[in-house]
Amino acid sequence: MTGHTPTDPPKSYDEEGVIKFDLKFNHAPPQALESIVELNAWRQILHSLGLTGRDSNRYQGLAYGNVSRRTGTKSFIVSGTQTGLKSRLSPIDYCLVLDFDLGKNRVQAAGPIKPSSEALTHGAIYASNPHIECALHAHSPIIWRNALKLGIYQTDPSIAYGTPEMGQAVGLAARDFNVGVIAMGGHEDGVISFAGSIGQAAIELLKCLAKAEELELLAFWKAQTSNQTG
Repeated sequence: MTGHTPTDPPKSYDEEGVIKFDLKFNHAPPQALESIVELNAWRQILHSLGLTGRDSNRYQGLAYGNVSRRTGTKSFIVSGTQTGLKSRLSPIDYCLVLDFDLGKNRVQAAGPIKPSSEALTHGAIYASNPHIECALHAHSPIIWRNALKLGIYQTDPSIAYGTPEMGQAVGLAARDFNVGVIAMGGHEDGVISFAGSIGQAAIELLKCLAKAEELELLAFWKAQTSNQTG
């Protein structure tokens, strides 16, 4: 999987968490617990690792990270807007996207909470590849800055998060791959993992995190050895 060569992209966290698409939203009862329990379990693990959450020193202190699972051709369950800060989510923190139109920048959803600002990007992934059943959007500085070394696709740094352009770029990257991790070049620290199952998407993200840690440990040890012998 190849993409834009990583550079120093513009910081886009000034609008982190802002819904940029035209949203038609109806309040509705929460989804059944059984429909979110596996997704929620993995989301809780991601939160414990700091891949979702809230950091007062980053992104203007706004919450980050969201997760989803496919429920139909153009429908999916996604975590609600600004729920990233919560260590534990419940059914009231999830929304059902009923339909979306990437070209018209529109999302139709229902639930006890509005969908994540990245809902359109999640939808673009599902629309691009019928074999993908889960998408996990996390923030990982170490994966993001090592995207080139990790060999993962990175979107053009000029493309901002939550836009049709980001959806198109991510969808294009996922079209020919049933599992993978994408670095969002114009969305500081943003990465998205996708696969044919929830567990596979989560494990793919964790494998990428471990590899990034390995790369930086090797670089650190080599620098230490060079300083000692220099």
